[in-house]
Amino acid sequence: MFPKSLLALALAALFCAPALALPADESATTPASIPQAAPPATEPQSPPVAELDGRAVYQVLLGEIALQRGDLGVAAAAYQDLARHTGDAGILRRAVEISAAVRQYDQALELLNRWMQVSPGDEAQQPMRLNLLLASGHIAELEAPVMELLQSEPEQLAANFLGLTRLFAQHPDKQAMYDLIARLAARYPDLAEAHYTLAVAAAGTQQTGIAHAELARAQILKPDWDAPLLFWGEILLQVATRQGSGHVDADLTAQTIQQLNAYLRRNPDSREVRLQLARVLIATRQYQLARKEFDRLLADNPDNPGIVYPVAMLALQEKDFDTARRLFARLLELPFPDQGAARFFLGQTEEESGNIEQALAYYKLVQPGAHYFSARGRAATLLMKSDRLDEARTLLKTTTARTEGEKTTLILLEAGLLREAGRYTETHALLDSALKKQPDDKELLYDTAMAAEKVGKLDEMERHLKKLIRLSPENAHAYNALGYSLADRNLRLPEAFTLIRKASELAPQDPYIMDSLGWVQYRQGKTKDALKTLESAYSIKEDPEIAAHIGEVLFRLGRQEEAREFLKKAAAAAPDNDTLKATVQRFVR
Repeated sequence: MFPKSLLALALAALFCAPALALPADESATTPASIPQAAPPATEPQSPPVAELDGRAVYQVLLGEIALQRGDLGVAAAAYQDLARHTGDAGILRRAVEISAAVRQYDQALELLNRWMQVSPGDEAQQPMRLNLLLASGHIAELEAPVMELLQSEPEQLAANFLGLTRLFAQHPDKQAMYDLIARLAARYPDLAEAHYTLAVAAAGTQQTGIAHAELARAQILKPDWDAPLLFWGEILLQVATRQGSGHVDADLTAQTIQQLNAYLRRNPDSREVRLQLARVLIATRQYQLARKEFDRLLADNPDNPGIVYPVAMLALQEKDFDTARRLFARLLELPFPDQGAARFFLGQTEEESGNIEQALAYYKLVQPGAHYFSARGRAATLLMKSDRLDEARTLLKTTTARTEGEKTTLILLEAGLLREAGRYTETHALLDSALKKQPDDKELLYDTAMAAEKVGKLDEMERHLKKLIRLSPENAHAYNALGYSLADRNLRLPEAFTLIRKASELAPQDPYIMDSLGWVQYRQGKTKDALKTLESAYSIKEDPEIAAHIGEVLFRLGRQEEAREFLKKAAAAAPDNDTLKATVQRFVR
């Protein structure tokens, strides 16, 4: 919490409930990305009606009645005219507040400047000016008033710099905000909070290197301040989530972990830093080290759901089912907000332990929410694998669906169960019926096309996939499915190659698309190229159907013994795959 200051007043103006709220229908039309230039949270004084002439009194009454009726546009026009006519300080303030409430920022700034001339020194004026300049996009004019606020309270300098991160956070022009804060921070090279604030602004513009350098400088200036370490950890976690942990610089990650550990040696009781260390370790897949940190946190905080939950997830990850079961069950006793998650992962724990009935019971207890459909889908799959397909279908049909999208998801789940059971005619009938009701649904188009292929309706499959490509020209799997269907039947090979090559351009590392590319190369007689492509696909994903294609290509190249050994090994790993079994029967004697 920051001390009371002029900048704190500006923050209050931005984040506290305004004295003049917009009616619901008007505020709903305002873009959420534009910060609201609200008046200060304190109620303005009533205008001095007794000192005004008849015309002015009429306009005050007109404006106040309009406010009571929620007609802020009329109220703003009345008060703006009155403020310009009278030059009265109370009227000017009221006009500024109402103009700001209806987002007429330029008029509000004009009236604010007149108010500052008429009645200089009011402590509400500078925060309101700062707020209006920010809301109206006059970024270049912000530097002087912000600097004035910073210099006017030297004892609050650190807290006020940190306050800038909140004040500017909602503005859409992140680069402009970064440039402004960089100019302000440059004047305070020895202030850790200035470097921290600049790092936050740099992170907002994806300048990760600058953010890291500024946070490192802040840490040097203030070694026992945990905020820079915690924020840098958040940046690393965001990069790992957005791009995958493999895209995070290994040296930088190692350095971060070293810094977090060094801080903890000096401050071993810092729960926030230890939790951040554990999260960074998870993001970099160092699960055993993360578990060690979480176990210590759990020992000190046995009833903290924010600690119990990640430890339970790590235990499940490591297949420590006894610990996972105990901790997820504990979450059901604690004020953990996502009880559905606890039940879902209890179900997963029991499923992976081989306790199918207990898993089903937990999955069925998950209520509508983030894990609801996943739980119902897992339960239906378990029922199908237990030869209870009709029960699985009944479960899906009795699942609550609140939107058309959720209804479609249930149909796709049911179709998947029928397909797994080999009931292709029923699969096609179900999807075809759903597609007729939603002919432009992309998921239904794709799944119905695949179902049509299974029942030999190849023209229908092609029609659906071509429509999907028109609706979604960046859908790599649509190009791939159409191209592969042609290549597999040895039809229109130049067209098949063009389609699959397009899919490969859209998803160059997808092993299934690479498999299709290798197969069409094989069909075109480019056998050596085909083998190279297929082996690359298999190195990414050891899929039995890719293995079947490799075996056939090896035979075509005259490498029979190598092909037999390869196919035998692949068949041992996936004995139930029909495509691989058929290939083995053809080539392995």
